[in-house]
Amino acid sequence: MSDTERVVITGMGAVSPNGIGRRNFWEACAAGTSGTGAITQFDPATIPCKVAGEVNGFDVEAHLPHRLRRYHMRVVAMALAATEEALLDAHIDPDRLATDERQRTGVLIGTGAAGIAFGEEQYETYFNEGYRRMSPYAVVASFVGMLSSEISMVFNLRGMSHVVSTGCTSASDATGYALQALRSGWADRIITGGAEACIVPGVMAGFCRMGTMTTRNGDPTSASRPFNVDRDGFVMGEGAWMLVLETLTSARSRGAEVLGELTGYGTTCDAYHRVRPEPEGEEAARAITVALDDAGVTPEQVDYVNLHGTATELNDRIESHAIRLALADRPDVPTSALKSMIGHPQGACGAAGLVETIEAVRTGWLPPTINYEHPDPACDLDYVPNEGRSADLEVAVVNCIAFGSKNSALVVRRWDG
Repeated sequence: MSDTERVVITGMGAVSPNGIGRRNFWEACAAGTSGTGAITQFDPATIPCKVAGEVNGFDVEAHLPHRLRRYHMRVVAMALAATEEALLDAHIDPDRLATDERQRTGVLIGTGAAGIAFGEEQYETYFNEGYRRMSPYAVVASFVGMLSSEISMVFNLRGMSHVVSTGCTSASDATGYALQALRSGWADRIITGGAEACIVPGVMAGFCRMGTMTTRNGDPTSASRPFNVDRDGFVMGEGAWMLVLETLTSARSRGAEVLGELTGYGTTCDAYHRVRPEPEGEEAARAITVALDDAGVTPEQVDYVNLHGTATELNDRIESHAIRLALADRPDVPTSALKSMIGHPQGACGAAGLVETIEAVRTGWLPPTINYEHPDPACDLDYVPNEGRSADLEVAVVNCIAFGSKNSALVVRRWDG
């Protein structure tokens, strides 16, 4: 590939249940530190699941411009904080960008629900207090598309400003589209990643009614148990993970430090069911194959897979099988499930997995799957159980599977200069 076609990561930011800030997030992941606990954002007495991966100690108002504070937009605050950190990490000062640089810098992020918390709040206001007590922004501030707009406006970035909302693959798809946009010359750099804040009564109740959430409430830090035979559902998570993607030409022109290279993206659809993955995992496997082909690497070159790993019965088993299909039946390839530590941040999970994976490849350290106590014989990969370990990593895959039969995968490569 020519330099203009290569895409690199030059900055990352994280607001996570197990650590606020890129460094704190990675140190927690490397050590296998859980960020799940009892729900505090509302009273969960009437629903079966009472645990979540909340971002505790995060000052929402400190990260919101004054004009936004009346909306209590937790998701926007987390997205802005992670974006600010990613820009700082990349040594980009948005106040010093020339007009043409602003026009060549885009925002393309993923979310499943975005402002749904504000929407729920406004519905409650309408039914309890009446029409005139509602915010005039009740509708527009609840739309998923507003998330990229707020980032673009706060940092005065005038390139594309798009949100991708494809369920749990949202952030992976947004990052994949950003990769293609940069390769195509539509921008020089793009802020990508994902944000989610849907630990709210309506969303939690809906997932509980679906039967997909854990009821292991007695020990919240061990409630998320991917690939265990006794797993009983996912733990809801929240947070924001943002990355600065640039063409290699752009990064080199300003002497930026490169953290890793994004080399491939693949996406498929099972076309099977609203919430259940296709039992044979063929399309999930094909998404990885497409991403590997896009990256120009073979299954034998993959050194690590960051798994979707929700701790639901079907997802874990089918994903494990799909990995074997895609990687030429190599069950010894190290894999791990970040959701065992932070819960499931829905549309942002692909970004969380990507930040963790880039750090793993950079440092040569495999983050563990924690709470792995009772292996499921049907899930037969190396999940790096309970404790991380060192490894020589060059090529890694980030895998995501979503409701609605969607599958997406990203490929990253270690940057050696």
